[in-house]
Amino acid sequence: MIYLKKFNLPGEDAEYGVIMRENRTCFASLYPFGLFARKGHDAISFDGITMLYGGNGSGKSTLINVISEKVGAVRYAEFNNSPFFDQYVGMCRAEYFRRPYKSYVLTSDDVFDYVLNARSINERIDDRREELFRKYAEVHKEAEDKPDTRWLKGLDDYDRWKETTDILSKRKSQSQYVKSRIARDIDLHSNGETAMRHFVERIDEDALYFLDEPENSLSVEFQIELVDYISATARATRSQFIIATHSPVFLGMRGAEVYNLDSEPVERCNWTELPNVRKYFDFFMERREEFK
Repeated sequence: MIYLKKFNLPGEDAEYGVIMRENRTCFASLYPFGLFARKGHDAISFDGITMLYGGNGSGKSTLINVISEKVGAVRYAEFNNSPFFDQYVGMCRAEYFRRPYKSYVLTSDDVFDYVLNARSINERIDDRREELFRKYAEVHKEAEDKPDTRWLKGLDDYDRWKETTDILSKRKSQSQYVKSRIARDIDLHSNGETAMRHFVERIDEDALYFLDEPENSLSVEFQIELVDYISATARATRSQFIIATHSPVFLGMRGAEVYNLDSEPVERCNWTELPNVRKYFDFFMERREEFK
């Protein structure tokens, strides 16, 4: 499914008035004005899966942020804005085949927050588990030393008596008692596995998805797995993907359109023509004898 057909950025003529006016202010930068227009980049068309390639400073993440803000995509992590960002977005224009009901931005910062939150929850669970282990041991020791600990001594004593009875009368093992009172741990493995889980959980419905450098925190193995998942999702659902990346694994996704934001003017190209990909190719070709 293609929701977003084309996105129009302000050209040099449109930016000229803003730049001339604001140059008289105290701002040192008018970012993102001047970033794309100087490259002759004033429009981009989209396919079901579109890749935005470029090195640092090429504007691929900025372009993701501009387009996603214009279409009102849900964002989980904040991004660094600028005083002129909203004005720039307001001068852009999106053309749709059909407006998506939902759209989302998924970034490497989201994955980092996801991992931290999961670990924080597990740390609290671990603290509660230790507390329950101590409580279980204390109740059994007190029952041996003071047999009347099983008796209810009044309403103020009800909570203690209820917990003591639950431990002693039902003959629960320590592990059974703890499990009955605590949430299960969030299953955390490596950062790569956790990052992969994050993407799979988020990409689960028909929507327009923006992914900003999803390869971060993912090994090549998990990058391939995520590429396969995105490809399958694009085929099986009414979803569209716009991905900023410099990973050869993502750039080589079958059927994806690739834009080289390092070129002037910005243009579509085959993924095998990209400088970053060619460097990988040359490196392995020079050492191909070692793979035999």
